[in-house]
Amino acid sequence: MAAKLVEIGKFDSLKQKVILEPNSKNINQKAITLSLALGVVLMLIKFFAYFLTNSTAILTDASESVVNVAAAAFALYSIYISNRPKDRNHPYGHGKIEFFSSGLEGTMIILAGLLMIIPAVYSFLEKSPITEINNGIWLVLITMFINGILGYYLISVGNRNDSIALKADGKHLLVDSFSSAALVVGLLLVKWTGQSYIDGVLALILAVFIIYNGVKILRKSVSGLMDELDEDTFKTLLEILNNNRKESWIDVHNLRVQKYGADIHVDCHLTLPYYLSLEDAHTQVGLFEDMVESNYPFEVEVFIHSDPCIPECCHYCQVKNCPVRKEEFTGIKKWTRNRILSNAKHFVE
Repeated sequence: MAAKLVEIGKFDSLKQKVILEPNSKNINQKAITLSLALGVVLMLIKFFAYFLTNSTAILTDASESVVNVAAAAFALYSIYISNRPKDRNHPYGHGKIEFFSSGLEGTMIILAGLLMIIPAVYSFLEKSPITEINNGIWLVLITMFINGILGYYLISVGNRNDSIALKADGKHLLVDSFSSAALVVGLLLVKWTGQSYIDGVLALILAVFIIYNGVKILRKSVSGLMDELDEDTFKTLLEILNNNRKESWIDVHNLRVQKYGADIHVDCHLTLPYYLSLEDAHTQVGLFEDMVESNYPFEVEVFIHSDPCIPECCHYCQVKNCPVRKEEFTGIKKWTRNRILSNAKHFVE
């Protein structure tokens, strides 16, 4: 669901606040429920195609569909849990369960790929003819198109609502669609050449491809659970800060940003003129928090530690007619990655 821009009352320099439409979480649940239902149907179609053709490559593709169904079931549960509000025992919400969901999906994909190698190798030792190959190709084509459309839909919804579980499931289905396309090409080669060993070779290639994509999904999940800096999230936040900078915000440092599902937690040190009263400093902190929150279509929690400026800050401080300036203003120091992540004011390079 696309975010809406709504005008809010004047709050100093803030003019707009971005919010999600209220049913976005329901859309996530409906999307993953659709994935689960179609996954069961497609799994049955693929196993039917295997029993028709006796193709090891189709068995490999069908076995991965079992993973699709199991992963979609857990993703449905994780989205249900992640939608719960914060509570005393979960002060940051329940969003991180989506990392567990994508991690489980990645692990299951890897295990499925490893198990798929066994029948592929066995097919070289115990050769069996492939039957009704035309019907098998048509059935695989049907599943390929449905998986491709569904995968694209899940990624689209996941990107709009920043759902990690939806994006992981969608990418998995797109991979499944690509592997089905390769499977169709392989079956056509078997049909045209009459060489049944191509089926076993294709099964091995698909197994390796599946394992590789499982590792990628698992890696993304682990990075989220370990609170690794999400580069896309950080770049977006850095752009927001530079575009909305106020002259009294002398510098921002020791910034940390973490994702909890769709929600984001930000904490940082904000350097302010040391002569501001506690009330004025609190007002500036509030403006900073509201500026950050107003630029996101989902919940953002901002914690700020205010620092007093020191004389070494004067040469890049933008405050006009400062009554205590010790050095002439020489130019703005752009808030860059190194400066904003460093636990030091910006006069320390």
